[in-house]
Amino acid sequence: MQINFTKMSGAGNDFVVIDNRFGQVSLTNDRIREICTRRTGVGADGLILIEASQTADFRMNYHNSDGFQGSMCGNGGRCAAYFVWSIGIRPAGERYVFEAGPGRYEAEVTGNESVRLHMLPPAGFRDGLLIDAWDCHYVDTGSPHTIVYTDDVDCIDVYSEGKTIRNRKDFFPEGTNVNFLEVTDGNSISLRTFERGVEDETLACGTGAVASALMSHRLGKVDSSPVKVKVRSGDILEVGFSADMQDVYLEGPARIVYQGTLTMQEG
Repeated sequence: MQINFTKMSGAGNDFVVIDNRFGQVSLTNDRIREICTRRTGVGADGLILIEASQTADFRMNYHNSDGFQGSMCGNGGRCAAYFVWSIGIRPAGERYVFEAGPGRYEAEVTGNESVRLHMLPPAGFRDGLLIDAWDCHYVDTGSPHTIVYTDDVDCIDVYSEGKTIRNRKDFFPEGTNVNFLEVTDGNSISLRTFERGVEDETLACGTGAVASALMSHRLGKVDSSPVKVKVRSGDILEVGFSADMQDVYLEGPARIVYQGTLTMQEG
């Protein structure tokens, strides 16, 4: 079986994107994990199947690199919208409307390789979580995120510290993504993220950028919207929000890296 795919990058968060609007591609968790494994597969943080929807422009079926279906991925959502635009599908209205997990999202292409994704409102704010001497905060932005502030984000052992917090089932029974961030000025932060499902630091995390910006606003650590979030790749993501944080967007680069064909053995 041969499968056409597009490799995409959303600020360094990379994805294998497959057009499956006609339902011809069926991949097991093991197959997805093989495709996403670096050096022996295509290599990616996740795999996105673009599927048909009865009530929206398309559906984004997202899997983490471990092969299992993931929760919302902000950079993946921006890449999905840019991919659909790149193959000539135009939204029914002013913006693309698409399904991802149980949610509905809107997105528009704002420039060459740039997409603005409108997020769902945050939920479940928690403060005062003392985990291994880290003062942690928590919010769900479509995916669960723990926030840790530091004075020097470059000195953090993100893999070791992030893995420990991610697996604290007493605080997070379903696991959590872990974001280490440094406020660099009144409206800018630098961010490094350990991602659940990838089980490692990634070069960017969209829902993590949103969580970090909203938490920083809530705690009075940034001045106002929008917040510029510098991720590990060096790219800048912009997070904008209303005063009540009910209207939230994530904007940044979404790029096609290359296209190819996978040859999959049957069975």
